[in-house]
Amino acid sequence: MSNELIINSTQDGERIALLQDKRLIEYHFDRNDTAYSVGDIFLGTVKKVMPGLNAAFIDIGYQKDAFLHYGDLGENFPSLVKWGKGVQSQKITVGPLKTFQFDGTLDKVGKIDNTLKKGQQLLVQIVKEPISTKGPRLSTDISMAGRYLVLVPFSNTISVSKKIVSKTERERLKRLIASIKPDNFGVIIRTVAEGREVAELDKDMQSMVSKWETLFQNLRTGKPNDKVLGELGRTSSMLRDMLNESFDAITVDSTPMYEEMRSYLQQIAPDKLGLLKLHTGKVKVFEQHGIEKQLKTLFGKTVTVPGGGYLVIEHTEALHVIDVNSGNKSNQEGDQEATALHVNLAAAKEVARQLRLRDMGGIIVVDFIDMKSGESRKKVEDAVHSIMKQDKARYTILPITKFGLLQITRQRVRPAEAIVTGEVCPTCGGTGKISASILVTDEIDNSIDDLLVAQNQSGITLSVHPFLHAYYTKGLVSRQMKWYLKYYKWVKVMKDTSLGLTEYRIEDEHGEEIELHSAAAAMSRLQDRELEITD
Repeated sequence: MSNELIINSTQDGERIALLQDKRLIEYHFDRNDTAYSVGDIFLGTVKKVMPGLNAAFIDIGYQKDAFLHYGDLGENFPSLVKWGKGVQSQKITVGPLKTFQFDGTLDKVGKIDNTLKKGQQLLVQIVKEPISTKGPRLSTDISMAGRYLVLVPFSNTISVSKKIVSKTERERLKRLIASIKPDNFGVIIRTVAEGREVAELDKDMQSMVSKWETLFQNLRTGKPNDKVLGELGRTSSMLRDMLNESFDAITVDSTPMYEEMRSYLQQIAPDKLGLLKLHTGKVKVFEQHGIEKQLKTLFGKTVTVPGGGYLVIEHTEALHVIDVNSGNKSNQEGDQEATALHVNLAAAKEVARQLRLRDMGGIIVVDFIDMKSGESRKKVEDAVHSIMKQDKARYTILPITKFGLLQITRQRVRPAEAIVTGEVCPTCGGTGKISASILVTDEIDNSIDDLLVAQNQSGITLSVHPFLHAYYTKGLVSRQMKWYLKYYKWVKVMKDTSLGLTEYRIEDEHGEEIELHSAAAAMSRLQDRELEITD
């Protein structure tokens, strides 16, 4: 099984696609304007204390106050408050906690109004990004994630991931970490640490200690609502969490991003540098790997299931609903129960894929085709459990009910990815009134003539729908060749499936889009020229 990570840099941010055997299984859009990401640590200010909710609303500079529940304060909250005040008042002048005296633990069943006061400043970490009309969700149980370890200040506990089942390995890792961890810091050992040597673990530990030192320095001069420590970008965090032996290639199409990722890989896994590639081809990286087409087919309301059947996916404020349908598969099996089982097993794989792909969280209800046999229902349940083991998010799966409903709860830390697959008619803009589509070639010819003759441009590239690409490039003497014979300048013609049939884009030799007159103006000029000829 091959895994490839493809990153496409755009003006709005990075589009990140994870391919498994060439099939898209995860998609993320790391937007440049997102200032609040999971893992970021802020110096927040208590705005409201709500005893009825046993929670408080914290100002971290977002348009809506963030939410902090009493249960998310963490048992080491008193020590965090004491340390934070000491750093801000300059009484604590060093980052390490070796000489720091803990200040007890927090009562698990206490009240928020006895713990926090309006106007109080405290360190908070984002555990859930803003979703819909809600602000971020916070915790004061601060932690810093590395590739193999998670560092937890104000604790001395060493925990090991439950997915490491070998008792001998668990003891070995605990013993190694105990010998290298700094005083008054707890450590959570991640699953990927299994089998790692002490040198690798120590390197990861020193990286996180360095982060803590950065937080300390920023807090000394920090002001309310300041971000005192930022989490890695979505791209780097995916590398940190997912980079393993099964990765075959990491491809980026931006030189700055390539250098940034090369630097990060040099720190965490120098042996993986050979996997990183810079895409320099003429065809866009998402086009070359077939990702654009997959995005269009996988994010719609209806999704086809390989082997027959299809899913209908609906999103509401409270939950996500997925309906499984047999489609034409119902005509291919003689036994109704066998048909239902066959379609449901195939649908189970696609459902698990869609949860990761769209990053759907909260409550998900899957309406499978009714199965009378308890054994059949158990097979579908087992299939869902087996496939979702690859999911990094926490989840819970309940048994299928007698009505064929499977209920899943999945960790939601950021808004679900939504890609609009329906397209506004490119010729009418949604008005319902269009001009003849055949005139688009006249409009393109007119624009090319204007650029090459009137503006003396050269080295231009024309991007069009694949149908138009064939029209301009095919034939014994193509339209593209006729332009060259007419202007003695070569015009590159590129396919772009994201463009509508009557849309086109022209770029200069530096790859920058050339602003063109509107279609109406172009057609007006064309009509004026025809009138002159008629006169």
